Amino acid sequence: MATPSTLELRVGELSFTARSLGEGPAVICMHGFPDDAGSFRHQLPALAGAGYRALSVSLRGYEPSSQPADGSYFLVDLVDDLRGWIDALGLERVRVIGHDWGAIIAYAAAAAMPERISSMVTIAVPHIRRFLPALPVVLPTQLWRSWYVMFFQLRRISSAYFSEDRGLIDKLWRDWSPGWTPEPEAYAEVKQTFAQPGVREAALAYYRALFGTVLDPRARASWALFQAKTPVPTLVVTGARDGCADTRMFDHGDWREDFLGPAELIRVAGAGHFVHQERPEIVNPAILDWLAQPSSC
Repeated sequence: MATPSTLELRVGELSFTARSLGEGPAVICMHGFPDDAGSFRHQLPALAGAGYRALSVSLRGYEPSSQPADGSYFLVDLVDDLRGWIDALGLERVRVIGHDWGAIIAYAAAAAMPERISSMVTIAVPHIRRFLPALPVVLPTQLWRSWYVMFFQLRRISSAYFSEDRGLIDKLWRDWSPGWTPEPEAYAEVKQTFAQPGVREAALAYYRALFGTVLDPRARASWALFQAKTPVPTLVVTGARDGCADTRMFDHGDWREDFLGPAELIRVAGAGHFVHQERPEIVNPAILDWLAQPSSC
């Protein structure tokens, strides 16, 4: 199996590390929390083998070189990063795959710059618009599953707890994908990523930015993107046993109302939140089939 090459993508004063494999139309993969660019180790070879140039990029803050001096981690900042990566690659349009926070960024980017994204795949997280119609049914369980979001708002407590590595990453991976054990080497790499200076605090900043003051124009712009419908053709992948984002949110109300263009949903039985790592033999063919459709080109 070919080893991805490493390249640097500069966006303003920030520098992002990307893993690249293959030649052809570009597919940018964006990881989530608590994870890193190795999240797509099973997808890069499959994409490259199908004739794509697959890139997995470390998100803002997940390495010291991409931690902004102003500490801004609003959704609009993350979308600007993706725009900057596309520009740095000298491209007009790309395909996008996003897991967890990467999926959230993908939904927002599709609304902000649909002319730059020809097709995308979102994994594990529904559109933010899905939460409201589903809440009456899944509210108790989803509130419990989202406990960490509110915990992270307790700045001093959560920062101290997370910085001391008291097993939070272990707990989240275990709870979100019950019964699955990641490859030791890949999981060790995730731990190494979070051991870098500033990475843990940057990861927490994503969640704290969700509740930014309405007086901040970046917060208002971010919430507008959260609520905007998706105009780009999208394949949504969910694990039936996801312990983070309850898959039943897709079953209440018409999830297709969140999309203005073609959209499909695949629910993978026996898989949890890290479904693309747990069941690549199912997820990869689905991704390749979707990207090859005329509406995705």
